[in-house]
Amino acid sequence: MAKVKTFTSPLKIFHVHNELMTLDKEVNEFLQANKIKNVVSVSDCTTSTEGGTMGIIRVVTYED
Repeated sequence: MAKVKTFTSPLKIFHVHNELMTLDKEVNEFLQANKIKNVVSVSDCTTSTEGGTMGIIRVVTYED
């Protein structure tokens, strides 16, 4: 059965690289802690207000 987990992170100017690395680490730790062996899909989208990027949402679909 497929399951979905959502992760979020704010994006601040000049800090995006570090925030994306932190988000990657959070997702990897979740996958390892829950012994997920089959990731079906990973999708990123940004949130914005009036055209300005404010954050990122990462959606992971997996089977356990």
